[in-house]
Amino acid sequence: MYGAEWCIDCRRAKTLLDTKGVEFEYIDLEAIPSAADAALAISGRTNIPVITFPDGTHQVEPSNADLEAKLVEVGVL
Repeated sequence: MYGAEWCIDCRRAKTLLDTKGVEFEYIDLEAIPSAADAALAISGRTNIPVITFPDGTHQVEPSNADLEAKLVEVGVL
């Protein structure tokens, strides 16, 4: 997950992942500004969070329902 602490959607997605016990790598774009290029390369957008999944797909700014559905789809939940 690429995100930043100032981003409400990032904090919301992080909370959902933590609450569901999902292990994930958080890449803080404030601490590692160059990682923004990687997030842009993945999504083609500058919006965050960018969340990647084991099946090679990604979501940008997903709702909690969309994120949870994707986690079920890829077998994480």
